[in-house]
Amino acid sequence: MTLPVAILAGGMATRIRPVTERIPKALVEVAGEPFACHQLRLLARSGIERVVYLLGHLGEQVEEVVGDGSRFGLQVQYCFDGPRLLGTAGAVARACPLLGEQFFVLYGDSYLECDYRGAAAAFLASGQPALMTVFANFGRWDSSNVEFHGNRILAYDKRVPSTRMTHIDYGLGAFSAAVFAGVSREHSSDLSVLYQQLAASGHLAAFEVFQRFYEVGSFAGIEELSRHLSAETRS
Repeated sequence: MTLPVAILAGGMATRIRPVTERIPKALVEVAGEPFACHQLRLLARSGIERVVYLLGHLGEQVEEVVGDGSRFGLQVQYCFDGPRLLGTAGAVARACPLLGEQFFVLYGDSYLECDYRGAAAAFLASGQPALMTVFANFGRWDSSNVEFHGNRILAYDKRVPSTRMTHIDYGLGAFSAAVFAGVSREHSSDLSVLYQQLAASGHLAAFEVFQRFYEVGSFAGIEELSRHLSAETRS
């Protein structure tokens, strides 16, 4: 079974201004193309069939570039925040009618070469309402924020990590729509808070991945991914 993917692409991307004063982060140029093109092709290669973009700042430009997704082998729809930014959890809650009962959530600045089919299977087999993919980061690529042991997430805290947190939220989650039933569709709310609540209550499954992540949320990240993709093209 393939799950649809909600791509969170509605933020202001302040870390890479002034570029994102003119274009949204999803369209930042990476290896000669808008980042969204690379991300969508990766999803199609990974077995994904349907994507819903969750958009805010300059989101109309994403719709103009991506269109219906057919040139990437995908079906693509769009859900806009509206007059105020809803935050990551609020944006997903607003898009639930388009996403269905179970779906992935992926950050719009993440390039994740992982096993999407395996993550979907683990989520469906877990019996839990949500799953977080985790990576043994040890503070290398960003601040580690997950305490993971015995295939279980013992704690998650993005803001106040502990020394026991050697893993990181990889950037791909899976959810049942019921998780968002109590989330406001009008006011801002953050996905990390929802993850933290699920972990604390023992309702967050885990799927460990072993491929490092790439991101375009910083200028250094853009350069690093550009080199990676260019090397892949040459090989």
